[in-house]
Amino acid sequence: MVEITLTGKEATLALGAHLARTCEKTGVVIFLIGTLGVGKTTLARGFLQALGHQGAVKSPTYTLVEPYTVGQRQLYHFDLYRLSDPQELEFMGIQDYFSPEAICLVEWPERGASLLPLPDLQVTLEYKGTQSRLARLEARTERGKQLLHHLKTEISF
Repeated sequence: MVEITLTGKEATLALGAHLARTCEKTGVVIFLIGTLGVGKTTLARGFLQALGHQGAVKSPTYTLVEPYTVGQRQLYHFDLYRLSDPQELEFMGIQDYFSPEAICLVEWPERGASLLPLPDLQVTLEYKGTQSRLARLEARTERGKQLLHHLKTEISF
């Protein structure tokens, strides 16, 4: 596990960018955990922009998923906050999104219960005072361990 103190929005965007550069050549599932307004979507924005996405990145709160094509890669940004029943994911064909080559960022994954695959990485964001956030990155799979190791060698914490 790695813990990082993030001071301000720019630091959250930068963490998202570092994660993206670490994950850009492989499919990956990343769970984004934290309370409302803690920076999950900001981190996703930094991730997408680092991969070359030029447009807006908004939270897909009402649509549940926002697909992006970045170069040759498929990326899916999920926000399950408004999910009323995990079975809704079955109706939308949730398994089709999680192909081995896709990048999936999932906000509020606990609302998807057992219908989501195990994440490679879990990023938990929490408030640390009024100006800072604490980001806790945890590997949940062997792929996640490799990505976290690579991330630790790329940037200093």
